[in-house]
Amino acid sequence: MHDIRQGTILKSAVPAKEDLQKINRYTRRELEEKELYCFNVILCDNEIDRDGEAFSVPALHKLAELFLGKTGIFNHDPKGENQTARIYDTKVCVKEGTATQNGEPYTYLLARAYMVRSEKTADLILEIDAGIKKEVSVGCSVDSVTCSICGTDLRGRSCEHQKGEIYNHRVCCAVLSEPTDAYEWSFVAVPAQKNAGVTKRYGAFRTEEQPQEAENTVCREPEEVLKLLKLTEKELVLNRLEAQKLTGYVNRLKQEAKLGKEFRRRRQEQVKGVFLLQYPQLGVGTIQAVVEKMSDQELSEFEAVCKNPGGTPQLQSAAGTECFFQKDFKI
Repeated sequence: MHDIRQGTILKSAVPAKEDLQKINRYTRRELEEKELYCFNVILCDNEIDRDGEAFSVPALHKLAELFLGKTGIFNHDPKGENQTARIYDTKVCVKEGTATQNGEPYTYLLARAYMVRSEKTADLILEIDAGIKKEVSVGCSVDSVTCSICGTDLRGRSCEHQKGEIYNHRVCCAVLSEPTDAYEWSFVAVPAQKNAGVTKRYGAFRTEEQPQEAENTVCREPEEVLKLLKLTEKELVLNRLEAQKLTGYVNRLKQEAKLGKEFRRRRQEQVKGVFLLQYPQLGVGTIQAVVEKMSDQELSEFEAVCKNPGGTPQLQSAAGTECFFQKDFKI
């Protein structure tokens, strides 16, 4: 009995007559059994992965349709020379007696793939048979990403639940549903899932000549990203557009903070000048210490009083304050 793990190659097999018929739907000429190398591979399942995400069972059934005829490559690199194998058959299976972390029947998408035996593929075939090349990862697009606890759409917002935490005996995760496309599947060294893993992509697959972000890529605003950072203690992955927006947002905050500091410095100088006029007997150092401890609101109120020709600012010690020139005072 073979160990069922998501994102792994299970075994190789000699193609049967039925396999040859399915394979030859994708070839330009009918290939013979001796020309082919076939193997089984589990592409994805409904278990929670390292990213705190899991496919729904209906999503697995839809992906079974979408992955038919899709090419196997290396490390999700779409270059033509990296094409190594092709899926010719898929099936959604349930492993009896095995449950996911949330107690659901363990369900996985099993695919049958073929490659042509040649000098170029000889080493890869040997590595597959030796168990060296056995981890795979898939690239696909989904229309629905929801919280497994409350059902909130997580593509552009967040909820109070955190991935990996347990609520009412259920592990919180992002449920991936409604697949719209399957791009490819890849041989990888370190997949995202605990048992080999799945790499999800929520936009269209891109070549080097295409834009790096698809038009339908979900992009969270910087304020939303900052909110998520406060809510979670785990790492947060940003796409390129989100990283650019957050960088611009932080740079604007830095510029505003710089302008704010300069504005506060000028206001402090004005207030310090009023202190020196009203209390010339006090030393500059003492007045400077008092002004520096004033809040922005206190500086603003003091400055407003100073602009009134008939008004004279009077400082009083706050209740319970023993020293006049301590931090606590009011105008």
